[in-house]
Amino acid sequence: MKKLVLAAALTAAASTAFAGNMEEPVMEAPVVVEETAASSSAAGVWIPLVVLAIIAAAVAAD
Repeated sequence: MKKLVLAAALTAAASTAFAGNMEEPVMEAPVVVEETAASSSAAGVWIPLVVLAIIAAAVAAD
């Protein structure tokens, strides 16, 4: 009985050693995250300047 249990244990241990295949592992490319740089620091100034120019033109037209 002990030989049967020992044979079963060795068979189970040997079968797990050959799990898988001999194919090369597939490596995924690393994800690279780049921060986008602002085009200029004065980008948010244009809209208020345009609004001021429209208001100035409306006031000058009266």
